[in-house]
Amino acid sequence: MKEEWYRKPNNLVDIFEKATKEFSDKKCFGTKNADGEYEWISYGELASRVDNLRAGLAQIGIKKDDAVGLIINNCVEWAVIAFATYGLNARLVPMYEKELEKVWKYIVKDGNVKVLFVVNDEVYKIVKGYKDEINTLQEIYIIRSNAENSMKSLEELGTKNPIKSVKPHWSDIAGLIYTSGTTGDPKGVLLSHGNFTSNVHAADVNFPDVTYKDRSFSILPWAHSFGQTCELYHNISSGESCGFMDTTDTLTIDMPKVQPTVLIAVPRIFNKVYQGIHLKMKQEGPKKEALFQGALKTAATLREGGKVGAKDKLVMKVVFKKIRALFGGKLRYAVTGSAVMNPDIAQFFIDIGIATYDGYGLTETSPVITANCPAAYKLGSVGKPIENVTVVIDKSLVGEDSEDGEILCFGPNVMQGYHNKPEQSKEVFIEDPKLGRGIRTGDRGKLDEEGFLFITGRFKEEFKLENGKYVHPASIEEELKLNQYIANAMIYGDGKVHTVCLIVPNFQILPMFTKQAGITETNPNELVKNPKVQQFLSDQATNQLKGTFGGYEIPKKFLIIAEDFTIDNGMLTQTMKLKRRNVLQNYGNQLNALYN
Repeated sequence: MKEEWYRKPNNLVDIFEKATKEFSDKKCFGTKNADGEYEWISYGELASRVDNLRAGLAQIGIKKDDAVGLIINNCVEWAVIAFATYGLNARLVPMYEKELEKVWKYIVKDGNVKVLFVVNDEVYKIVKGYKDEINTLQEIYIIRSNAENSMKSLEELGTKNPIKSVKPHWSDIAGLIYTSGTTGDPKGVLLSHGNFTSNVHAADVNFPDVTYKDRSFSILPWAHSFGQTCELYHNISSGESCGFMDTTDTLTIDMPKVQPTVLIAVPRIFNKVYQGIHLKMKQEGPKKEALFQGALKTAATLREGGKVGAKDKLVMKVVFKKIRALFGGKLRYAVTGSAVMNPDIAQFFIDIGIATYDGYGLTETSPVITANCPAAYKLGSVGKPIENVTVVIDKSLVGEDSEDGEILCFGPNVMQGYHNKPEQSKEVFIEDPKLGRGIRTGDRGKLDEEGFLFITGRFKEEFKLENGKYVHPASIEEELKLNQYIANAMIYGDGKVHTVCLIVPNFQILPMFTKQAGITETNPNELVKNPKVQQFLSDQATNQLKGTFGGYEIPKKFLIIAEDFTIDNGMLTQTMKLKRRNVLQNYGNQLNALYN
């Protein structure tokens, strides 16, 4: 490895201690209280809690390379546990609060977790038997509890025996982040302090204007690498403050209270806001919709260098200010990942004054490989490679005459391997005499003449039709979800004569059609059986895809279902990616029946 890649501070302990010293009296994390208002903890207060818990963990025997697990959503305690663990050169193993119990058990066992923190007494009752079943697990502490084995009791133990932090080497393992398992069992990705800090430094280069004066709003889980690196670690490094989301249902209430200036998010959030705004304008009546459409037209004219009148400019400012107020009124831009933002939606938010910077990466790359930023931005792309990272397009799987190929990544962000899985690690690693160790991403992409990366598909998800043509389902599905009547979709057809599609209707919008069609039924389970509804949604889907996709890619038949894809029913990952095998377990027979 190239040691010069890992410029200081090159471990998360130094980043944390530098920030908490420099920004000691500044606000760090904001949590919504019972009255619906946000209460803030300072960087100095956070540092004190980390010192206490670190000492407490040391008292119970946690040392270098021991694994500390936690099951909780983003909160102050999440950060306290993380940095206390790092301060002992131990490894953090985070898990989602909304997860299947069997996945918790798998990770605790596979990750060799020695001490486990859980959110509350309810979760403790579920996992307390792990101590008898998993040899490595010695202690379980409850974060929100007054029980004898509470996190508070461990912090109090630490106050009696304070110790100094250990400063890890950049090559030491900081944590295991388990992949979502969209194509198989979760794999523990081993990420070093240097992996994480290289991404933090690259973010500083791409977004040099982010300072302690900025504030984010925490939506994405820190148990996932995107939220963990780009929000938690970069926020701490920059001295930003961060307010925690209460629930997705209270987003429009919470964001105006927090008033974020930057946001780490996935395109799905902006897609929903985009659709919601357009729907609301239609519901407000012809006059307000005309003002809205006029504002969009004014923005497009200005963007193309045209001239507009003072009245049109004023209307545009008033309309767009009201839209920005949904995000708190101070949001400058959002950094998005997990999927590519639709260019039309991205342009819409740029026009109203909120830039969205698409990036790309994997858990295995800590996670960022490429990113758009204010200095280098191109709609439809996922940006240029970040600092010290090189992207190579390998055409060996598709032929040299192809314009795209598999994306290979080389740089300090590349993981150390999969925990307990040497053969799978060997499958993805690649060595280059000049670039060193790299990783095969499994994704398809192309680089343009300016070095911007465009994602064209995913090898593990693409399938081949009976006629030999390849289909990249994710891009088709994303296009379908732009239709206001479609909440979710999945394309199917591996080895078949044509594609078919599973559609989940947007039941909030569907009444716009059913009322007009004279359908009085409102029960979703009955609506999806209605021939008129089925034909309408099939037509909507087909028309949405025409002109963008080839005839062989457009589904010939459709299955309409009432149950949405969610995290709770196991059909979506925590970052809203589709778990295809889980959907097929539930609806595979019905999809295959469409070919009869």
